[in-house]
Amino acid sequence: MSTMFARFSRWFHRQMPTHAQLEANRLTAPFTRRPELFRFTRRSVPRGVAVGLLVGIFALIPGVQIVGAALLCVPWRGNIPIAAAMTFLSNPATTPFILAAAIWVGNRLGFHADLSTFYALYESGAGPRAWGYWLLSDAAPALVIGLLVISTVAAAIGYVLALWFWRTWIGRKHRARLARSSRPPDFVP
Repeated sequence: MSTMFARFSRWFHRQMPTHAQLEANRLTAPFTRRPELFRFTRRSVPRGVAVGLLVGIFALIPGVQIVGAALLCVPWRGNIPIAAAMTFLSNPATTPFILAAAIWVGNRLGFHADLSTFYALYESGAGPRAWGYWLLSDAAPALVIGLLVISTVAAAIGYVLALWFWRTWIGRKHRARLARSSRPPDFVP
């Protein structure tokens, strides 16, 4: 398990852009003046996870998600790369499930959205106009409230899990370091 995590960690660090690459991009250059937004610390990583889940699930518009997560990380001092990665939780494969769950939650909270109409529009491959008419009906409040509840709960759970994972990972590294230092050195004649 730890070898798989170590491999994934090395791959992830190789894929991350360098500071010079971020400074060269006109969109990310203003953020490079605040290096704490790109450091992996015990405070910034859980914040980045929470921001990424909040924006990624609530926004559901691919271009808006990453930009929104990056902008929201600035005041919350979250890790921007982690937040951007967490927005990919909502992708074309998971979006229909997120929308259906949001409508269900919105209906449970007293709003009314017809799930059969949602499924019919989805199955028929309806265009933006048909989706717009559906959203302008009673479905919009149920969908928005449902997305807000789901994204807030997911962000809170993600924050707690990232915090727990970080403490476990650092604790394991600390115990391994103590075990290495308490070992007597190998005797070489």
